[in-house]
Amino acid sequence: MVGILGANSLSGGGYEIDNSLRFNLPDAAALRKTFSGSPTATQKCTFSFWTKLANPSVTTSKTIFSAIKSGSSEDRFNFHGINNGIHGGFELAFNNGNDGTMYIGTGGNTLVRFRDSSAWYHFIIAIDSTQGTASNRVKVYVNGVLNEVESRIDGGAITTDVVLTEDYTLGFLTAGAHSIGENVESAGSEAYDGYLADFNFIDGTQNAHTDFGEVDDNGVWIPKAYTGTYGNYGFFLEFKQTGTGTDASGMGADTSGNDNHFAPVNLAALDVMPDTPTNNWCTYNPLDLGQSLSGATFSQGNLSVTTTTAFEDQVGSTFSLDSGKWYWETKIQSNQNRESIGAILVGTGLTGGAARVQYYSRNGAITLLNSSIATGATYGNNDIISVTLDLDNNVAKFFKNNALQGTVNSLTAGTWVPAYFDNSNGVGALAVTGNFGQDGTFAGAETAGDNADANGFGNFKYAVPSGFYSLCTKNLAEFG
Repeated sequence: MVGILGANSLSGGGYEIDNSLRFNLPDAAALRKTFSGSPTATQKCTFSFWTKLANPSVTTSKTIFSAIKSGSSEDRFNFHGINNGIHGGFELAFNNGNDGTMYIGTGGNTLVRFRDSSAWYHFIIAIDSTQGTASNRVKVYVNGVLNEVESRIDGGAITTDVVLTEDYTLGFLTAGAHSIGENVESAGSEAYDGYLADFNFIDGTQNAHTDFGEVDDNGVWIPKAYTGTYGNYGFFLEFKQTGTGTDASGMGADTSGNDNHFAPVNLAALDVMPDTPTNNWCTYNPLDLGQSLSGATFSQGNLSVTTTTAFEDQVGSTFSLDSGKWYWETKIQSNQNRESIGAILVGTGLTGGAARVQYYSRNGAITLLNSSIATGATYGNNDIISVTLDLDNNVAKFFKNNALQGTVNSLTAGTWVPAYFDNSNGVGALAVTGNFGQDGTFAGAETAGDNADANGFGNFKYAVPSGFYSLCTKNLAEFG
């Protein structure tokens, strides 16, 4: 197995994160709360959260957390859009930037850009504006590594090392509106796109990064349960509940003991996901396109793909497989009789010359290297295509609505990537939603079948064939 970053350990033996919350950009999803009363402090706080990015090619700013400072000014942090050539940079802005706008860097005027949608990132933002040494006022750790905080970039250049104004009163600790997943200044604006997990906010202290994570025996930064206090405005969001209310049963439930619950907006129970830093799941990969990033649109946490009429090639996934037995499902949502579902052999190219095994919608052909192996039924809108990929015996099987359509017995030994192929050649837009085990509803298009694999992982429409497993890193650690 190659290329799987993060969350690749066996079950047991450490702190486990069970759930994340998916923020789908087109939905303008958010969690909102208006704080009242007094915080524990006004100048010290710490955030700790994990995130898995959705489509990094989207050039708009994507806000993770924001809070009203006064009037229409806010404190916030977000992944920045395309302004000033800083697409993918992590931005912190205080008082709409009037008291400091910063990006994180690695020294030498090098901005850190976040483009990997296959792995989970851990961010810790520890703030104490009372610090006399300017560089100590804002500390940002990514996967346990302290990053430099650098001033606004104009025209691609770092101007100065200005950081937060001394003794600044934080909007994060000001009574008023607070939002996760949007810019609080304008409801629904700068919507987030991706997954969030294990979201801690500490009111009153600038915590050490080791309060939230640690390095394992393999040198990998892993999550650690926070055991300290939270302060008056503090909260801990585990995303274990699926309700839509602003209470302990809601998606925005606070389990810190403070009952600082957030109200879900444009979120549904299906957005509570098992994809987490301790068990990472396969998705489609926006950075693994056979043609170009302009040829496809990704949504629902990279599980849904819509290709344009100009697109003709494949979209790979984030997992590469060279052993084990694997199962996944794909729902056809917009069909021009030009799709195919299957897998591609790594190292054989990204276009028509690649080694591919696939099942075509328009004629039911099941092919290997463009040679016909079998013929199944044609398929179209609302059909669900399932694949079993047995890389211990080099066999692939294809199913339409749970009925076997054909078998390929002679796969080339090597590393394979699950893929969706668009063969439209300009005849119309196509759309599919994949389920590698993390969303049996296909983003709300189906009633979940509640079928898990033998390890208890996955939520599939149909029963998982005996001996096959869903595509998550706990299974990969055992069988891959």
